[in-house]
Amino acid sequence: MARLETPRVILRRWRVDDVVPMAAFHADPEVMRWIGDGGVRDEEQTRLGIEAMEREWETRGFGLFAVEIRSTGELAGFTGLSVPQYMPELLPATEVGWRLGRAHWGQGLATEAAAAAVRFGFEHCGVDRIVGVAQLGNDASGRIMTKLGMRPVRESVDPSCGRRVRVFELSSEQYVTAIR
Repeated sequence: MARLETPRVILRRWRVDDVVPMAAFHADPEVMRWIGDGGVRDEEQTRLGIEAMEREWETRGFGLFAVEIRSTGELAGFTGLSVPQYMPELLPATEVGWRLGRAHWGQGLATEAAAAAVRFGFEHCGVDRIVGVAQLGNDASGRIMTKLGMRPVRESVDPSCGRRVRVFELSSEQYVTAIR
């Protein structure tokens, strides 16, 4: 299953024509503010990132979905599951993540899409624990994780950039209890 649908978005695998719009999101300093060291990315870096996302699908059976607006077909960004290799202290783990273009902020789309990804992880991939990592100060991502049923479990430092982060977690048992 590499396609999920919610009332407002489609989560699907990546296409070549997704590179340019995703690169535009990556070129926006406000979109990238809480990602790694906060630096923007160019089109080539975006293309390589999308190729890496697709490889993860092939090797793990899950990955980061392109998020498409159902009503328009417009790319809004991404959400899905990955292995947080950048934070070895969390391993083994599966991380939920998302990144949307600024035009799609404040509409609940990230929560809607990420909830579908979490459901996919627990119900179709057999994941037993999903983590989320948000840099301190990124309150919007923290609120989304709370809406997903995740709870903060600790603070740490992202070794890839030296920034402080808060780690959230949701176990399969907590997920099952929450959906009953």
